[in-house]
Amino acid sequence: QVQFVESGGGSVQPGGSLRLSCVISGSIFSRYVMAWYRQAPGKERDFVASTTRSNNIYYTNSVRGRFTISRDSANNTIYLQMNDLKPEDTAVYYCNTWPLTFDAWGQGAQVTVSL
Repeated sequence: QVQFVESGGGSVQPGGSLRLSCVISGSIFSRYVMAWYRQAPGKERDFVASTTRSNNIYYTNSVRGRFTISRDSANNTIYLQMNDLKPEDTAVYYCNTWPLTFDAWGQGAQVTVSL
């Protein structure tokens, strides 16, 4: 069974930080590239960052230098440390494989950045 469970969202002011977590089904975590995506209100879901089993990491340009993706193999978990948050980072954040392989999504983690 494919399962993604995101947590750690919240509301912060511009310049603030949040750390998201995603627990992933064990069989998926060990076999796929894992990634974070986000969906802003009224927009499509977009790629944010990915990490391979050998820790090759990729970021979309708008978050590079501010966000850090990491993985904890012992706990089948990936993280997204988000610093210097901007209002345009407001979105629901999801984890999944990259490329998308399963038509299954968790509930997501809401991140709101505003004054």
